[in-house]
Amino acid sequence: MILPRDSIRARLIGLGAALTGVALLAGYLALAAILEDFVTGRFDAETEAVAEALIAGASIDAGGRLIAGPVPADPRFDRPLSGWFWQLSQDGTAMEKSPSLFDNVLKPPDAEVQGGRGIGPEGEALRVTHHRFTLPDNGSALAVTVTAPRAEIEASLSRLRRPLAVSLAVLGLALALASVLQVAAGLRSLDRLGRDIRAIRAGRTETLPLPAVAELRPVAAEINALLEQNRAVLARSREHVGNLAHSLKTPLAALDNALPAEHPGHALIARMDRQIGWHLRRARSSAAPRLLGQRTPLAPVVDDILLVLRGPILDAGLAVDLAISPAAAFAGERQDLEEMLGNLVENAVKWAGSRIRLSARAEGESLRLLIEDDGPGMSAEDHALALTRGARLDEAGPPGAGLGLAIVADLAALHGGGLALERSDLGGLRAVLRLPGIPV
Repeated sequence: MILPRDSIRARLIGLGAALTGVALLAGYLALAAILEDFVTGRFDAETEAVAEALIAGASIDAGGRLIAGPVPADPRFDRPLSGWFWQLSQDGTAMEKSPSLFDNVLKPPDAEVQGGRGIGPEGEALRVTHHRFTLPDNGSALAVTVTAPRAEIEASLSRLRRPLAVSLAVLGLALALASVLQVAAGLRSLDRLGRDIRAIRAGRTETLPLPAVAELRPVAAEINALLEQNRAVLARSREHVGNLAHSLKTPLAALDNALPAEHPGHALIARMDRQIGWHLRRARSSAAPRLLGQRTPLAPVVDDILLVLRGPILDAGLAVDLAISPAAAFAGERQDLEEMLGNLVENAVKWAGSRIRLSARAEGESLRLLIEDDGPGMSAEDHALALTRGARLDEAGPPGAGLGLAIVADLAALHGGGLALERSDLGGLRAVLRLPGIPV
């Protein structure tokens, strides 16, 4: 799984991996330094012991010449050019040396050293132990030099470094896996919170359950409070809109009733009524965008709308074809669905010749509804005009305000959906209403 750069998981895992890598690298370097000190110290201890044995056994013969006592019984000092060498010097001249040197001599360092670097007869790197010493009743400058090959030291270190590196690499992989599991476990509550919020948006629930972790409980409580405030604001907005509608429409109706039947003011009052209705319904829609956590089954709403329109349907002798799944549901309030669907069905009943058809199907998280009739329909050029507020293409047809389709389009857009008009295969108009749905 590839995580985006701005992912919390990616940042935590990346930071954990970086810190773990730095810690393991520092640990490897520290342990490698300790091992190097230990291994080289062991080699230095061996050469130091040989040097002390040579000094203890050295003596001066009758001619004043330095001679060696018992030589080390280590076969490495007998193997030719093995890098394991020893040499006794008197006044800068080699007097005794190990068989491994053959006819070569070691160049002593300028100062007394232990664990210093030197070069062997064939240019090989050596680790050198060198001491100056004196013997009783002898004033000569005596020195002992013992060497060990650095190649053997490096080989010993390599045999230790390799398993150390492998062990730390395995430890790093284990820590990386532990970090991934720790991050996954730590963020599982966030994933669950996201699923609960999606359930509210889809209408499967109305409130968030309190998370099991204490850090997310205040977040869930604030979201629940926000949802409750949203519901309260919606209720108040609708109440105010209803009061405004009553205060405006009642005087307007009284004025209409007071005019004589043939008075030209009736047309003006009708136009004012349409405009007031438009603005009030638009205000209601704008003040009440989709209320989260709502779920409205589609089939009961369709049944209720057809029941209300039963009279006009019977009078016109219309056949109604239904193809609506019982599981289809709208992720919103019933009142909004009734307003949108009622306008479209009523429009189809007005214009149908003998048949209307209602169908609905889920498309992912969307709900697609088709309302069709076999009436005269309209041209493609008139589809956009029909969705414009106050526009009427049917002045000679059934009475209406010219607002229904525009209100449906606006309300559908507020819910994240839309309304489109097409030519139906029945011959009339097909209204395609797309709304947020509830995944089955």
